[in-house]
Order: sequence, then C-alpha cells, then structure tokens
Amino acid sequence: MSENRQDTAATTADSAPHKLPVRTLVAASIGNAIEWYDWTIYATFLIYFATQFFPSDNPELALVNTTATYAVAFFFRPVGGWLLGRLADVRGRKAAMILTILMMAGGSLAIGLLPTYEQVGWLAPILLLLARISQGMSLGGEVSNASAYLAEIAPRGRRGRYSSFFYISTGSALLLASLLGAFLSSVLTDDQLRDYGWRIPFIVGGVLAVVGVYLRRTISETEQFEQNKNKAARTKRPLLTTITQHPKAVGQLVGITLLNTLNYYVFFSALTPYAVKSQGADDNDVFIALSVGTALFVVLQYPCGKLSDRFGRRPQLLIWSAALACLMIPLSKLITPEAGLAQLLVVFCTGLGLYALMSSIAPAIMSELFPTELRGVGIGAWYNITVATFGGTAPLVITWMANAGHPDLFFVYVTAGAVIAFLTIFTLRETAHEELR
Repeated sequence: MSENRQDTAATTADSAPHKLPVRTLVAASIGNAIEWYDWTIYATFLIYFATQFFPSDNPELALVNTTATYAVAFFFRPVGGWLLGRLADVRGRKAAMILTILMMAGGSLAIGLLPTYEQVGWLAPILLLLARISQGMSLGGEVSNASAYLAEIAPRGRRGRYSSFFYISTGSALLLASLLGAFLSSVLTDDQLRDYGWRIPFIVGGVLAVVGVYLRRTISETEQFEQNKNKAARTKRPLLTTITQHPKAVGQLVGITLLNTLNYYVFFSALTPYAVKSQGADDNDVFIALSVGTALFVVLQYPCGKLSDRFGRRPQLLIWSAALACLMIPLSKLITPEAGLAQLLVVFCTGLGLYALMSSIAPAIMSELFPTELRGVGIGAWYNITVATFGGTAPLVITWMANAGHPDLFFVYVTAGAVIAFLTIFTLRETAHEELR
C-alpha cells in the first residue's frame, strides 16, 4: 500500500506542470562551479607551475611537492565543512554560501598573482599553501551547504532534477577549465606556459567569482532552515550527534563518497598529468578528450536527475558502481604513448558518462541522509573527511606509483573503491518519492 502511494506521488510530481526556478538554481550552484574550476585548474596546470614555487633544479621533487600542497589543502576541507556547515545550520544557507565563494575567490586570485621561488625563495610555497588552505576550507563548506539548499527548495518528487543543477554548473565550469587548457596549450609553448601562461586561468576564476557573489545575494533562505534553526541552535555537539543518532547514515555517506570522489579525481584531475607525463600522450589530444567528455557529463545531468525522480536513486547508483568496478582497469589500458584522440575519447566519455549517474543526484542523496538541523554539519564533516582521505591523496598516490614504476596499481585501488560503494548502496533505503525530513 505504501509503495502504491509512493508510485502515485511520483507519477503526479512527474506529470504536474512545474516551472524550474532557473535563476535560483544557478545562483545556488555557481559557487560550487567556480570552486571546482579553481581546484581543477590547479591539478591540470601543476605540471607547468611546479618549478615556479619550488626549486627548479629537481623538477620531479618540485612536482611531488606541488601535488602534496594540493593534497594538504584537502585536509582543511573537513574543518571548513564542519565550521561552515554549522554556520549554515544555525545562521542560514545563504550567508554560508556567500562566505564560501568569497574565500575561494581570494585564494584563486592570490595563486594567480603570487611571486615565484626565484623571486622570494621559500616564502613562495608558504604563500601557495595558505591560498590552498583558504580554498580547501571554503570548498568544504560549499558542497554541503549548496547541496542542502538545493534539496530543501525542491518540491517532493523533484529533488533529483533540482540536484542536477549542482553539476550542470560545475561541469560547465570544468568544461571552461579544460577548453582553456586546450587553448593555452595550443597557442603557447611549454616555456610560455611555465613562465606566465599558468597564471591566466587562476585570474579568470577570481573574476568569475564576482558574478557568483552577485547572484547569491539575490536568493532567499529555505523554509526548512527557517523552521528548524532554533532546533539547530539548541543542538549540542552536533558532529557527535551525527554519529550517535545517525551512525548508519554516516557510514553510507562515507561508503558512497569514497567512489564518488575517486571517480571525480581520476577523470577530471589525475588522468591529465598521468596521460601526459607518465604515458607520453599528446597534451592537446588529452585536453580535447577531457573537454568532450565534460560536455557529455553536463548534458547528462538533468536527464539522470529526472530518471532518479521517476525510478529511484538505488538502481542508478548500483549501475554506476558496478560499471566502474568492471571497466576501470580496462579503460586505463587504453591510455598509452600511442593513444590517439579516439582512444582518449572512449576513456573520458565512458568515465564521465558513468559519473553523471551519481553526480546528478549527489546533493539529493546526501541531504536525504540527515535531518535539517544536522544537514549542513553532517554532510560537511563526513563528506569532506572522506574526500580528504581518498580524493585529496589521489594525485599524490598516482604520482608516487608512477615514479615507482607501477602507475597501473592506482586503477586497482579505484576498482576496490567501486566494490565497497556497490555493497554500501545495497543498504540504502529508497527515498526518491518521500518528503525531505
């Protein structure tokens, strides 16, 4: 009987006329887009600016140190997720989302304008690290707060569609990053990219943030926050409460996020330096393949979100995790020194097409795990702890394995993560057609 009511509700929601609040959805998503743009260009261009911030007499060590700086910033994401998530739970989603985008913009502009190691010595990498810490904290709060906002403003039966805008805007920004990489690599020489070309995308990211701040100032607070802010303020030790009262939700979030973050960083970040530096693939072909794959990723977001509203979250997630478990290693074998554009297109389009099954509904899935008064801090802390542990170290691990002569082991590691996520998804309760608690 309950299932029949859910099916009826889903059918009604799917057929009833509804106008999407596109401006509000874009405003909620644009901060995450700009922040992921900044993080992606760092991972993409680090092969060019590593020797600008570390001694150039040892390029391999400079690359490792620059990648380590990328990883260290990830470990400030849980701090940002906890603090800014708590801020969102007691002060509002809007205020927290404006603060996060301001922090990211400052970090991006700082990196684009920083002096080099040759100019100021070891002060250069210290300043780089401080800028990355600011970005890490802001991104930690951004994902949880924007996810909560999108889920809370969505009508029943449409959370998947609303959630899809999170990565429509993010994917568009990532597409901009990859297209900018393709453009710069085609018009500038390697020496020019190392000298000044790498600064351009960071400055562009800082400028784009101004638009994001303007749009976010126009959005309204969610009704769910207004109804639960007093309860959130009365909650003592909110992070501990997520463990003691919602341990299953915490475990499910960690298990799914493990593969979510590995899927993201393999195809949007780690594969670019791996293909170019470790496997000797043509850098322009890699950027083009990444751009095409990212475009496909963006196009699939809304259809996948709509499918989840109609047929549920679990079937979609099971297909995503099972396919990655089976295909990750075979796809990695296609990346060789002789790999042409066609092979690289297969790799990036397959990996990012599968990722769309998950990313399109990620905000809905995470928000459905926690009640409103704990949603910001619950997602912010546990999502970011998992991302820091597995995503933040992904480029460092793949670089270390490549230097040790075993780069393929990284893809075995990702496959194991897919198996864990697949088993975790079986424990999820279907919530696509229920009210957000």
